[in-house]
Amino acid sequence: MRSEIQEYLDIRQHRRWIVPRAALVGVCAGFVALLFRTALGGAEHFRNDLISRAHAMPRFGWIVPVLFTMSGAGIAVAVTRRHAPEAAGSGIPHLEAVLHRLRRLDWKRVLPVKFFGGVLAIGGGLALGREGPTVQMGGAVGDAVSNWLKVSPRERLTLISAGAGAGLSAAFNAPLSGLIFVLEEVRRDFQPIVFSAVFVSTMTAVVVARIGLGQFPVFTIPNYPVPPLTSLPVFALLGVAAGVFGILFNRSLLTMIEMQARLPARFVLPAAAMTGGLIGLVGWFSPHLIGGGHALTESVLRGDMLLISIPVLFLIRLSLTASSYATGAPGGIFAPMLVLGALLGLAVGQIAHGVLPDIVPVPALFSVIGMAACFTAIVRAPLTGIMLIIEMTGNYAQMLPLLVSCFCAYAITELLKNVPIYEALMKRELTRSGEMHRLEKPAVTEFTVQPGAPFAGCTVRSLGLPSGCILVRCSDGRHEWVPEADTRLESGTHITVVIAPDAAPHALEKLRRGCEKQNQGIDARTGNGLRN
Repeated sequence: MRSEIQEYLDIRQHRRWIVPRAALVGVCAGFVALLFRTALGGAEHFRNDLISRAHAMPRFGWIVPVLFTMSGAGIAVAVTRRHAPEAAGSGIPHLEAVLHRLRRLDWKRVLPVKFFGGVLAIGGGLALGREGPTVQMGGAVGDAVSNWLKVSPRERLTLISAGAGAGLSAAFNAPLSGLIFVLEEVRRDFQPIVFSAVFVSTMTAVVVARIGLGQFPVFTIPNYPVPPLTSLPVFALLGVAAGVFGILFNRSLLTMIEMQARLPARFVLPAAAMTGGLIGLVGWFSPHLIGGGHALTESVLRGDMLLISIPVLFLIRLSLTASSYATGAPGGIFAPMLVLGALLGLAVGQIAHGVLPDIVPVPALFSVIGMAACFTAIVRAPLTGIMLIIEMTGNYAQMLPLLVSCFCAYAITELLKNVPIYEALMKRELTRSGEMHRLEKPAVTEFTVQPGAPFAGCTVRSLGLPSGCILVRCSDGRHEWVPEADTRLESGTHITVVIAPDAAPHALEKLRRGCEKQNQGIDARTGNGLRN
């Protein structure tokens, strides 16, 4: 314990090495993301060609995509459950728990399982995205580099954060989005050392990705004009609709996961294979509805869709996404939620255009804004949502509509106290695994006192921390000090805490509740919010 505390007190001596190490992490994470994206592109091309050839046998051809997707899903889930259960799903909740020192990260297991399992699952046709897996693989790359260089535990967490940002940046060809996502969602730490490391890693990762794939935005859309100011109320209405949908999406996903978790262990793999088979059958009739949905999203962003077909496509994609994620196969929800957001936005735009054509001259523009609004409602990371859509589409002229819609989506989810999806998934995983309760030695973890949190403005002696939970360091981003009993914790203060194994369950919950603004807990079974 003494060496860990001393490391936190002497952290400045490590800062001069963080930039070159973060650059190395960015290069490696960018290369992994490039390989993953290339492999998925090849798998998707093979799947579509297979379905096209199968249509030459109209009587029995449907069996081909069913068996293909069934095999991919079944093998991916089997490999994941056997070798790296933490690689299931998106991986972002696991990475957040690692950065809070609540779970372990073994890059030797996570990296290969996530890569090949993701290719099998997503390439096979499950309605999942590559971005979440790329974030976790980037974090695993940061862990690998930190082990090779034998850095301190604190710097290891910084390099894992840098790898996560690099993975997202390379996946979306969006350097600022990767930086903001780590600071706003994954790490929630704006200290200069973290900012510098993530900034450098995201920049170098995107350079690697652009060398391999070119310097074009992820989505190719028309250059839509700036909408009139009179259309802002309609964009606000879209934000409200996105907020309501975000709650529906989160609860649907958590419900499907819970239903899958209740299955006996011997039925898990058959259920995953059956889900894959049903998705393959959908692919037989409409190949663009399965997989990551990139082609479907671009079609929606161009407005190439009738209003009458949008509800059907929306419900199908929502069902496929929830059932695919519940299987436990490696794959994320970034791309699926963007598809659904684009569909929702286009529906609102077309309805508004039919009623008010002068105010809403280009309904397809609403599909672009809908992606950011739905991302904000589901993840509760508005800055990331706004910047992500701007960088992915290369359209910087829609800033005001983006701000209006994202603010309304955020306000609705805050008002209805919907738990952000990654937070709900992380707490559910921690509770089910019990890993945070099985500490074998004192753990060192960090929290940030958010504005309006119960601990804001309180002295250390008044926090009511249990025995075995000790505050050892405070920081405001510029200065660091060892707290005393009368030290007052202000909003924005970073605190470092040493927790004894016996105190872990109660202490972690006490610290989390005290440092967070929300006055709600999480039902470990369903992930729904509970009032204190």
